[in-house]
Amino acid sequence: MFAEMGKSESSTLDDMRRNFVPWVERMLAAGKYVGWIVLDGTQPVASAGFFELEWPPHPWDPASEHRGYLLNFWVEPEYRRRRLARSLVEKALVEARRRKLRVVALHASDAGGPVYKAMGFLESNEMIYVEEAAK
Repeated sequence: MFAEMGKSESSTLDDMRRNFVPWVERMLAAGKYVGWIVLDGTQPVASAGFFELEWPPHPWDPASEHRGYLLNFWVEPEYRRRRLARSLVEKALVEARRRKLRVVALHASDAGGPVYKAMGFLESNEMIYVEEAAK
């Protein structure tokens, strides 16, 4: 996903993959992460993840201390336009409701943005600062 979006160099993505596996194992064990993989036979063709974040009460949900976060959404190019992404978002929103979470956030790619917007996601004014790694 990140490679296709042109957002990171391959060495950075390799580091990320190495560190992601132990992270996701911990989050799965803690019940904070759930993921889905769509198969065509034995071939994975789409995936998605849902992560429950601790978050302070907010005007969108003034009583909650958590929100959902969608990540790791991917559909193989030849399987796009088959509503797989939409189906996975729906599964993630069911998970959010099961956890009684009213706010669910994500960072959308240019290609994914219209899918989320059509499903009722709002664009926000979020900005991000990333400290450069020491050289």
